[in-house]
Amino acid sequence: MQIDKLGGALFKAIVINGAENLRIHYQQVDALNVFPVPDGDTGTNMRMTIEGGVSEISELSEESISEMSKKLSRGMLMGARGNSGVILSQIFRGISRVFEEHETADAMLLAKAFSGGVSQAYKAVMKPVEGTILTVARKASEKLMQISSSRMTVNEFFKEFIEEAKITLADTPNLLPVLKEAGVVDSGGAGLVYILEGMMMALEGNYISSSAKFEGVHVRGKAAAKAAEDHFGYCTEFIIQLSDDKIDLYNETQVVDSLKELGSSIVAVKDEDLIKVHIHSLTPGEVLNKAQKFGEFIKLKIENMSIQHNESPDIPHPPHDENENEEVITKKEKRKKYAIVAVASGAGLTKTFEELGVDYVVSGGQSMNPSTEDFIKGFDKLNADNIIVFPNNGNIILAAKQSAKIYDESKVWIVETKSLAQGFSALTMLDLNGEPQEIIDDLANVIDNVTTGLITYSIRETNNNGLHIKKDDFIAISDGNIVAAHHNRYEALKKLLETSITEDKEIVTIIYGKDANKREINNIVRHIERNYSEIEVDVICGDQEVYSYILAVE
Repeated sequence: MQIDKLGGALFKAIVINGAENLRIHYQQVDALNVFPVPDGDTGTNMRMTIEGGVSEISELSEESISEMSKKLSRGMLMGARGNSGVILSQIFRGISRVFEEHETADAMLLAKAFSGGVSQAYKAVMKPVEGTILTVARKASEKLMQISSSRMTVNEFFKEFIEEAKITLADTPNLLPVLKEAGVVDSGGAGLVYILEGMMMALEGNYISSSAKFEGVHVRGKAAAKAAEDHFGYCTEFIIQLSDDKIDLYNETQVVDSLKELGSSIVAVKDEDLIKVHIHSLTPGEVLNKAQKFGEFIKLKIENMSIQHNESPDIPHPPHDENENEEVITKKEKRKKYAIVAVASGAGLTKTFEELGVDYVVSGGQSMNPSTEDFIKGFDKLNADNIIVFPNNGNIILAAKQSAKIYDESKVWIVETKSLAQGFSALTMLDLNGEPQEIIDDLANVIDNVTTGLITYSIRETNNNGLHIKKDDFIAISDGNIVAAHHNRYEALKKLLETSITEDKEIVTIIYGKDANKREINNIVRHIERNYSEIEVDVICGDQEVYSYILAVE
């Protein structure tokens, strides 16, 4: 069926179909990461961003494409995660602005809208790089601005747009050498193509069966005293099916409230007659007994985190504060000049950051980038004239900046820390006795003197900057460059130190993750003391995932 004009209802349908197509393929997009590390998350971020928009429009029945696109844009703006997600949200924001006051859109208006989306996205990126999602969207928009006409149908518009987008996507390795060396196309561009293809499929009447769309309640509840003592216990996950008479009776908040005294790290999400729950507890039996009143279990999994941890029983962990998992739900009464927000993952790093004066820790980092809304929720719990934010990840800075533009109850300042190592070093040097811009400038100088070292593992065989990397090799990364790959982690770590420690360095802070072990940590400390006698060494339990070691060399 050929469609001449796109109204609000049909626009909603094709966007939902586009989001669903990306959901089906997002792991393939994640796998296009240039670095062969296990935290490729472009597809995940784009998926969560567009699903944030879909959740805003799913119940709308607006016939106006102007109103529908405005709501979609708002949802994507708040749900945006990672650089790719922020760029995607800005594309749809620009589209929405062109659609303003229009009831429908023909091919010519669609061309103007996508062109507006590209312009908006380019403005959001300080230093746009060609060979990315920006290029894919721009090239396709430029072509359609040239060839669209009043006679072109909406179907023909998307067919031409997707064709040009695919041609440009295939050419991205020629535009960005790092893609060619890794043997991949741009992941953000690939994610955009999947969305567009899903939209086109809907225009052709091919609607993909929608998966469950969850709206979750995330609460860090009061942990049972002993369970929280070492941050371990049983990781308990289950799905409950509500009976017909209970579907409207129970929601996520009620489930969380009933369980929060039994554990921590509670996440509950509801979709129609299903409720999915995740909780860490020392008494999973009590959790299940309480949960069963809500309905029947259809899936259940319990894992003993303490046993997993005790494989390395002699690694020291920070002492637990019994109030650590109690989330402040009201704005602090006394307003102060400064409040500090930082992104961190891992109980150890969270604890360390709080000890360094961070007022609110946004949970996230590699492979789990927080959204714009996650930052704003944190800001809402504070009461300060100025909020200073440490994103601690290059892929989170755009979302932090986006939240700063939206939030108007405080002046939000972004310290562009691109790693947890930079964030840690900056926080240790933070002096709030000054004006905001002076503080930001001083911290910028601190960050410039920090070398970030990372140890992780390879998920595939590849070449990078002339270095051949085998699957499962341990990878050493220094300031964003892979400097070593070795089947032995300790050897990779030694090479990382050799590359990162220069004559002007004085301190090495080793932040170790969940899979580190005490023997290896002791060996590397002795190695530094023997070979770099002028270097001071500090060791911190980070408890982070993905990266066995994070080094701050300064």
